[in-house]
Amino acid sequence: MTIHEQLRAARERLVAAGIPPVEAVLDAELLARHALGWDRVALVARLPDPAPDGFPEAYAPLVARRSAREPLAYIIGVQEFWGRPFHVGPGVLIPRPETELIVEEALGWAGTRAPGADGVRVLDIGTGSGCLAITLALELTGARVGATDVSGAALAIARTNAERLGATVDFQPGACLAACAGPFDLIVSNPPYVAAPAHAGLAPEVREHEPVTALVAGEDGLDVIREIVGGAAPAMARGGRLLVEVGHDQAAAVTKILADAEGLRLLCIREDLQGIPRVAVIASTRPGTGSPG
Repeated sequence: MTIHEQLRAARERLVAAGIPPVEAVLDAELLARHALGWDRVALVARLPDPAPDGFPEAYAPLVARRSAREPLAYIIGVQEFWGRPFHVGPGVLIPRPETELIVEEALGWAGTRAPGADGVRVLDIGTGSGCLAITLALELTGARVGATDVSGAALAIARTNAERLGATVDFQPGACLAACAGPFDLIVSNPPYVAAPAHAGLAPEVREHEPVTALVAGEDGLDVIREIVGGAAPAMARGGRLLVEVGHDQAAAVTKILADAEGLRLLCIREDLQGIPRVAVIASTRPGTGSPG
């Protein structure tokens, strides 16, 4: 069989497993490139060629794993975030494109700080793969970045990513704000926000493979967000920002939580590319310490 025929058979198997056709085309190609160690140019150029020795034996198990609805990122071990490859695996949440909104908002806010201000003090709550903490450490010159997670497996992956990408981040085990001392100019988080009853209805890739503790936060999905909001104000420097990713149907509830929070003010909830309210942008209203942002 040619490489093209191998990919076509793989696509058909993935579609039969319930993966949408457009996604199946991309997945079949990415798995082939992973098995071959080729870039896309090389793969496309050699599609008419007979499959190299060993390729069918290497490719078939990968396709079988994807057909069982294992996430592609776990199979190939990498997920891109903000243009950088982050290693991922079972036990850590796979970075999503919408989470890049937090980075956009953080960089925009940092650009408004007074010239000559000290390096931004950043805390990433529930760091997972480390994608937010590492990206901000690399993008914000002079930033002092800390990150927490309750999962030892996630912290191990995050530390590996930081070392590989050349970022300096202080990773600490613990929940929310308890593990790192402030004050912080910027607190970011992509927390668990799935309501417990909704977990069973998630896609198999998410429901059966990604860690429940990184997804589910109580009956309404807001337990961790409440905890973050409840502890953020005392930990924030004057003029600080809190950026929190929220669920697709949680804008009203999050607005109510912030309306009742002392020392914080909801500025907006930014929408993602699909028009879904996604990132709550919150300002500190307490005098606090440190320079204004």
